[in-house]
Amino acid sequence: MKTLDRIPTSKIERASKFISTGAKIGVNYLKYYGDKMTKTEDEAKDNLNKNNATDIYDSLKELKGSALKVAQMLSMEKNILPAAYVEKFSLSQFQVPPLSAPLVNKIFKNNFGQKPTDLFDEFNAESTNAASIGQVHKAWKDGKELAIKIQYPGVSQSISSDLAMIKPIAMKMFNIKGKNSDQYFKEVEDKLLEETNYELEINQSLEIRKSCENIPNLKFPNYYKEYSNNRIITMDWMHGKHLSTFCDENTDQEIAEKVGQTLWDFYMYQIHKLRKVHADPHPGNFLVSAEADLIAIDFGCMKAIPEDFYIPYFELAVRENLDNKEFFDKKLLELEIIRLDDSEEEKEFFTQIFYELLYLFTVPFQNETFDFEDPEFFEAIADLGQKYAKNTTIKGRNANRGSRHFIYMNRTFFGLYSLMHSIKSRNIHINNYKNFM
Repeated sequence: MKTLDRIPTSKIERASKFISTGAKIGVNYLKYYGDKMTKTEDEAKDNLNKNNATDIYDSLKELKGSALKVAQMLSMEKNILPAAYVEKFSLSQFQVPPLSAPLVNKIFKNNFGQKPTDLFDEFNAESTNAASIGQVHKAWKDGKELAIKIQYPGVSQSISSDLAMIKPIAMKMFNIKGKNSDQYFKEVEDKLLEETNYELEINQSLEIRKSCENIPNLKFPNYYKEYSNNRIITMDWMHGKHLSTFCDENTDQEIAEKVGQTLWDFYMYQIHKLRKVHADPHPGNFLVSAEADLIAIDFGCMKAIPEDFYIPYFELAVRENLDNKEFFDKKLLELEIIRLDDSEEEKEFFTQIFYELLYLFTVPFQNETFDFEDPEFFEAIADLGQKYAKNTTIKGRNANRGSRHFIYMNRTFFGLYSLMHSIKSRNIHINNYKNFM
């Protein structure tokens, strides 16, 4: 794969890249209007989506950083984006151009005053994995296999300006109006900034490892602070298949259920015991060992869950509470889904929407066990997503509803559901995590 000798870091360079990509999209629309004369509407729209997705991704993979991270986040939203975008943006989890060896050497010299070959007994200059925020190299020291995660230059400095350029697109895509919208973008910006703080990530990793070491079949790497800093993390090299590869190749249902149960227990324990959660549930953050142990390898994105959000959020997972209109209405106010200045029509409209969403969202919590492979459950999620995506009444209203904490909590749960489905997790014991509290 082509390597990069530099990454655009200035506001002008990055803005120019966005502008040139916009010009390509304009050309794609001209092609689309031409295609409509010779092809069906569906064929023409499919070509447009594929061309736009390719051009946008090709631009983002060179910019890296928060721009590419947002694409990665969107790749998990299978019910929002057209399939062409999901397919292309999913590559941001594994397949982006890595930094060249000279640039890697320069980063080490800037951070340690030495080249990596001076710090380690051996260092593989070829990246084993490159993603949105950084890339991973393999090294050896004193007989230990190590994974070295290197952050791309300029990532943290460009987050605010990148998000400012992406904001108009995101607001249109998710129907967010100007009023009160800043709190949502501030939440995303804060989390992205945290992901670029590698010292924070090491501390979070050590904390989660210590807190969750009692969960069976769950493994974590060791971290080496003497070879780490705010831009480089050194940890054990963990042997295993990426979770997506495991899902594609595994045919043993017993192993699938073991891995699925471990993943579910890990998330429920974090949420209910620690009141914080690994809020980036995509397959690139997990490995599966030869012994079918789940290995968690990235803790850059952790979401703290405040008590005044946690309580009403999970009270509505109880079906009796959801069906108690007085109680339900009270919780919608607490969660900022319904506002005091809403008209009666608005209250009724959004109450109905969130009842349907929460009713479906909480289905796995209604019994002691749940089958996440159930196609009907995921078809229902897709159908509901399409229903509201096409709802013209919503498009005429201010749809930025709910506490800012919903952004990462909902992302966590829908990402988790998607992973559980991909693993083919059946017979998952929903409250098994309580055995480890």
